[in-house]
Amino acid sequence: MTRGILIAGNESSLFSAAAVEAVKRVESFASIHIPNRFPLPEGKGVIAPAAETPGAIPLSWNPASPIAARTVVLAAENRLTQINDAILICSPPTVFKTAEILTPEEIEILVNDHIKGWFYLIRELVLYFRRRGEGSLSLAVPEVISGRDTAGTNILDTIRGINPWGAHGGNKNTPTDFVGPSASASFRAFAQGILASQASEPFQVMGFTTAEAGNEGDFAAWFFKIIDEGSGKNSGRWHKYTKPKFFR
Repeated sequence: MTRGILIAGNESSLFSAAAVEAVKRVESFASIHIPNRFPLPEGKGVIAPAAETPGAIPLSWNPASPIAARTVVLAAENRLTQINDAILICSPPTVFKTAEILTPEEIEILVNDHIKGWFYLIRELVLYFRRRGEGSLSLAVPEVISGRDTAGTNILDTIRGINPWGAHGGNKNTPTDFVGPSASASFRAFAQGILASQASEPFQVMGFTTAEAGNEGDFAAWFFKIIDEGSGKNSGRWHKYTKPKFFR
């Protein structure tokens, strides 16, 4: 029987790395992207969406709708015959702004696309795997290390270099990233609750995180290997990836 893999998340290098790993295992997998709907700074042009990996079956999803979450899970099941492994990747976009510049529309996007949507989708997947009596739900989120974003870039340097609002160090009105940390913290807290309450579930729930910047390919290969093992001892807890150190 063909293995059904569903990958959902923000367009990011980690999502792309996970897609590459998926096609090493199956001919096709269900792909759900959360689009970046935040307005781009003036003069920055339009960012082209990431090219779909060969073998990906793109499914459209409105994160703000609970009905859409149920529909996209059913669509994935129909296209794949079954969902064996669902991998959700929280790698939200970075939006540097001060509080008064952040618009009501942007706050709504943050809540709907990058917080509320995950709650709806995870709920539907938990119900799906509970009905099936098997499967795995994996929740991946990179860590944000103090002063640095998940790409390993110094946040203050990023603000100084590319922030369109021209912030400078020491300015009390220096823009900060309201989106990434807020969305990641919500995702991590919800994931922790799912992990803590899964003991009686008939399916696996695993959390994956890393503080290693620029190693998305290795991170994805590592957590796919753990998923492939299907070992019950790996369920119900966080797994942290650390780049192997070589000594002469």
